[in-house]
Order: sequence, then structure tokens, then C-alpha cells
Amino acid sequence: MRRRLHPLFAVLTVLLTVAAAPPGRAAAADPTRTPGTPSYTVELRSDATGAHWRGHERIAFGNASPEPLHEVYLRLWDNFRGGCATPSVRVTGLNVAQGTQNAQRTESTQGTQDHYEVDCTALRVPLPRPLPQGASGTVEFDLAVDVPDGIDRFGRDGAFSFIGNALPVLAVRDETGWHLDPYSELGESFFGLSSDFAVTLDHPTDLLVPATGTAVDTPGEPGRTVTRIGARKVREFAWAAGPFSRIAGRSAGGVRIAVYAVAGITPADAQAMLDLSLRTIDDHAARYGPYPYGDLATVLDNRFDFAGMEYPGFVLDRIRPSAVIHELAHQWWYGIVGDDQYRAPWLDESFAEYAMAVAMGDTGEGCTARTPWQSADERLTNQMSYWDTHPDRYVPVIYDHGSCALHELRRLIGADTMAALLHDYAHAHWYGVSTTAEFKAAAQAATTVDLTPFWREHRID
Repeated sequence: MRRRLHPLFAVLTVLLTVAAAPPGRAAAADPTRTPGTPSYTVELRSDATGAHWRGHERIAFGNASPEPLHEVYLRLWDNFRGGCATPSVRVTGLNVAQGTQNAQRTESTQGTQDHYEVDCTALRVPLPRPLPQGASGTVEFDLAVDVPDGIDRFGRDGAFSFIGNALPVLAVRDETGWHLDPYSELGESFFGLSSDFAVTLDHPTDLLVPATGTAVDTPGEPGRTVTRIGARKVREFAWAAGPFSRIAGRSAGGVRIAVYAVAGITPADAQAMLDLSLRTIDDHAARYGPYPYGDLATVLDNRFDFAGMEYPGFVLDRIRPSAVIHELAHQWWYGIVGDDQYRAPWLDESFAEYAMAVAMGDTGEGCTARTPWQSADERLTNQMSYWDTHPDRYVPVIYDHGSCALHELRRLIGADTMAALLHDYAHAHWYGVSTTAEFKAAAQAATTVDLTPFWREHRID
């Protein structure tokens, strides 16, 4: 995912791609995390630049938990920059509806004043009445998105806009309560359940809009194009807009990958990144299970101040092969196998870094000597609140030591056992959520070696 460069290194139903669990493995229902089975329908129209969007969003959801829902929260992540003073994402005309299969639907229009929290990145939406387990509801609203200056996962580089985490999505509630963590510029705070998105983007024809999911373009008003995008079983939706150059190919395994490049990226570099992506997506699929989404878009800009950032089916990258391999690994480690990225960032970053190393033939020999602990407080399982206050140790611990720990686990239990462990663990958590406790239990079940000293040595609590 997002990794700041070290200063030393310079029609909608038809469109919904089938995103099935691996053969013989069904995604299990999760009664602890709710709202469940979210479905997002979005219609947005851009201005001439592709940096300003206006439209409407509707979210349908159910309550998977035995505990009733009294409210839901919308995460408006991109408001972290301006906070409540100058929000980049604005919700107005909020309307809530709920009902059950056997009850008349009730409607309630809610105002949005005084319900914002966490620097306006969380909007509390009270429900008209408690929503019991198995009941459903909808939230809909008018939406405005203004992309700020600044080359970032949500930002602009001249004529090119990158629009990550802009769509309001439902926060997750589990046995610990609502996940309303603050935004992290160093890493990720985002935590979502697998959801369906049907997104319509009306934009000038000379602007391409690479995005999560599978897209179909149709003519709009003179000089405009309507792009309809469907994505199933994804945790997030992101897109970009600009006069990109585009090349595309299909991997041997059938995955369609398109590379979009800003001005200044050479055709040779774009082609090299496409060729690498086509090989890598199949390589990861062979180890962790088939890539289920059909399409993937990679957007290249060497002016990003991070090495790469991924969303489901959508990657932002520099011309840097290792970063491309790492971000594509995130399609499994967080995209398909989810986790709480704020409270357990190692579960996707360490795993993606390890997957990158394996794909590049790096066995991690001698890695423990290169990744020493520097403080008694450092734990591989520390949450982002720790790393945000110790930013110089985030990459050495979460990326480097985390990957090293998995290499050491492979050496301890054997390469074949490790390969089977990760493959089977991915299948068992396909479209679900991984936790440290579950991974430790799965690893111990895969071997007769007592792993207690290993967890202690690598500070995996």
C-alpha cells in the first residue's frame, strides 16, 4: 500500500463482474461485523477538468449482527485535509429508509448538522428506529467531491486527478464497537467489508476514467462520455480522471490489465510496467488463489511522493517494478483477504511485502540481522497510532521486519507447509477479514513445531 519514498530513493447489472470465491470454498457469513452486504449505487458528473464531481449516492445494507443498529456512520476519508472548515467531500439532502421483509418501510429525512466526528471524516446517521438482525435499510444523499491540489492518492497533478477514498462508505461495527479511527497519512486507516458498487461517471470524452471494476462507455451529451462501472465484492472504489495515454493486455490467466500514464511517462516504461503486471498477477494467483475481478487498472505518475497505493482493481504507482509487485499483492492481502488496516497494519503490509519478495526470488536470508528492534515498545502488531508517532520506524518494522518474520516462519515450518498455509488461509478468509489471532491459530495448526517462541521473538502479540 501507500509507502512514502525514503529520501535516499529518488448497463449496471450486466457490468457487475462475477467475483466468486475460489472453487469449493464459499464466503462465510460474518455475524460479528455489520452493516453487512453493503451495496453502493453512485451517479456523478464532472466538470471540464475532471476534478469536481456532483451527483447522488445510495447505499443499501443489512444488519448482520444480533445487536440492533441504532445508527450507521459514513466515512468521508478525504475530508481529513480541510477538516470541517473546507471539506472536500460534502453530503447534503440525507435520507434514511429502513424496513423488514414483513413490515412496511418507513422513511425519515435526517439533517447533517452536528453529526460529524473525527475531523469531519465520520458522519453519524441516526436510524429512525433500531434495525434488528436480518433487517435492511438504505441511506441516500447528494454528493459533491472536489479534488484538491497536491499529488496524492486524493489529489491533482496538473490535468490529472487521482480520486481515492472519495466515495462515502459505511464504517464497520464489531465486538469492539464502531471503527472510527483517524486518517493516517503514513499508512491506511481504511477498513471496509466486501461490497458491491455500481458507479456511473459522466465526463468529458477527452478525459479517461480508469477505475475499480469493469467499465462500459456510451456516448453522452456532445463532447461527453458516460462510463458505467460495476464491481462486486470489493472493499473500496477509486478512480482517476485525465488525458492519460493507455495500453492494455490480457494475462495468460485471463486477467485484463490496462496501464494509464500521465504526460512524461515514456511508452517503453508503460509497456514494461504492463508486461510486469501481466506476469505478476498470474504469479500471485498461483500462490494465493485466482484473481476474481477480471479487470485491473494501473495509473503511472513518477511525481507521486509514495512508491505505490492500491485499491481493489486499481493501482497508483511510479515506474518502480518492486512497488508494482507489492501493490498487486495487496489485491489479495487486504483486497480479498481483508483486515483492520489501522489496528493491525502488518496483516496486509507485511504479507504484501513478503509476497513481493517471493515473486522476485528473494528468500530473505540474513534478514533478522538487518531488521533489529530499536525499542522495547516496538511490536510487529502495533497499530497505526503508534507508527504515526514513530514514522521513521514504520517501514523498517512493518515492511522489513514483517516480511522477514514470514520468511523466518517459512524456514521454521518448511517451504511447502508455508505455501500451503498462505494459500489455504487466503481461501478460508476469501472476502472476509483476517485477524492476528486467526493467522497465529492457522499457522500453529499447520505444523507440529511449537510456534510460541517464534511469536515472542518477532513480537507478534
